Amino acid sequence: MIGCGSMGGGMALLFAEHGLTVSLNDPSEDNVNSVLEAAKKEGLQDKLEKHESYQDLCKSLGSPKVFLFSLPHGAAGDTVIEGLHPYLERGDIIIDAANEDWKNTQRRQGEMIAQGVHYVGMGVSGGYQAARRGPSMCPGGDEKALDVVLPLLEKVAARDGKGRPCVGKVGFGGAGHYVKMIHNGIEHGMMSSIAEAWQIMNLCLGMTYEEIGDVLAKWNSEGELRGTFLIDIGAQICKQKDENGKHVLGTVQDKVVQDVDGSEGTGIWSNMEAIRLHIPAPTLATAHFIRLASADRAQRLHAEETSGSQFPTENIKQTDDERQAFLEDLRMATYVACLASFVQGMNIVDAVDRENKWYIDFSTVVQVWRNGCIIQADYIADMLEQIWNVRGKEENRNLLYEKRIAQELKDGFPSLRRVVTKSVEANAVIPSLSATLEYLKFSENTRLPTQFYEAELDYFGKHMFDLKSEPAGEPVTGKHHFEWKPA
Repeated sequence: MIGCGSMGGGMALLFAEHGLTVSLNDPSEDNVNSVLEAAKKEGLQDKLEKHESYQDLCKSLGSPKVFLFSLPHGAAGDTVIEGLHPYLERGDIIIDAANEDWKNTQRRQGEMIAQGVHYVGMGVSGGYQAARRGPSMCPGGDEKALDVVLPLLEKVAARDGKGRPCVGKVGFGGAGHYVKMIHNGIEHGMMSSIAEAWQIMNLCLGMTYEEIGDVLAKWNSEGELRGTFLIDIGAQICKQKDENGKHVLGTVQDKVVQDVDGSEGTGIWSNMEAIRLHIPAPTLATAHFIRLASADRAQRLHAEETSGSQFPTENIKQTDDERQAFLEDLRMATYVACLASFVQGMNIVDAVDRENKWYIDFSTVVQVWRNGCIIQADYIADMLEQIWNVRGKEENRNLLYEKRIAQELKDGFPSLRRVVTKSVEANAVIPSLSATLEYLKFSENTRLPTQFYEAELDYFGKHMFDLKSEPAGEPVTGKHHFEWKPA
């Protein structure tokens, strides 16, 4: 195990708990010592060994040597590989369990294969708690290496309600890290939508944290949001109190900094990929933009002072019966935004799979996300499992073409529209909920304002257009130009 922070240290203890001997290495001696101390408390000290040099680390391993990286993304992985290089032999396997950029993964796979070393890019989800108790894992790479490591990973993976491990061969090349990247993009869309629902309940409806916790707990227990990890922990967060009896949530500032401080890259990359592959993903994109806006609270304070107004959130006045109906609308709106996040994310995966021929197994992806991961959502997983266990791997996998998905989105649309309407009137901050509404409107609409947009493009740029009388065709340059004004 190279990298013994919260994730790597937790996984080292997890492997040890399952009877494996784990050799530890980390530039921080404190990190390694912390893992060793935890192991001693749990009676696992005989299963963990500390090695300060790569040479000693490699000598401690059998053949083939299996390394698991838990490192920051980027240059750290290249530095470690360079240090290991003199001691690597044909058949050795590196499992990169970082949130690494998939392009780095593919580059390293190409570089390592010349030495006969297998490089597996593996996304790991669930946070540090799951790293210790059983995470969700999506490894990708060459099949020979995956066949070797999969039994090892199955020992420690999270398990679903049927006892099946939440790990599997996702696909070739950089598929493992790519799927994890999109997992995180979906996660951001879901988190933003749920947080927006929380603020509507808190500020617009005047509900207490305890009351909101009860609502979220109910949402998690039944219906379309049942078994949704982020809803479940949201209920717990709303009720958690400190040693003084005060709600911890009430002390938390409204800023997310992981994108800005460089510790998290997957949200940025997933949105870049949506744009590069021409996949509309507004729920994911707006979730990212509010993260960016939130990060610099001082800037927001300065802007507020400059404008003299913070667009105060207003109360939504309702009778008790109206409130219950609105809360049901809010539940459905949150579900639709979560489902739309999955649709947008998986459409990105479908596009990149066609581009790279990774042969991503979508049914395996669903199984990987069944438990132990942040985007666990039992109702949605059940629905996707039915779709992808029936459809062939070569079928078009655009979820907007699936009747069951289309019906779910259609059924939830009226609730989403009512929530967005009332929330806009109350000045609630609802980027992902409102973006989801627009996504549904423009994705299934053949009378878009881009008709006018296209005419203006042709006017000043001679960008050409297609005629309404012609078939829809492919997204290629039109065949017609009108000379709107002589040059």
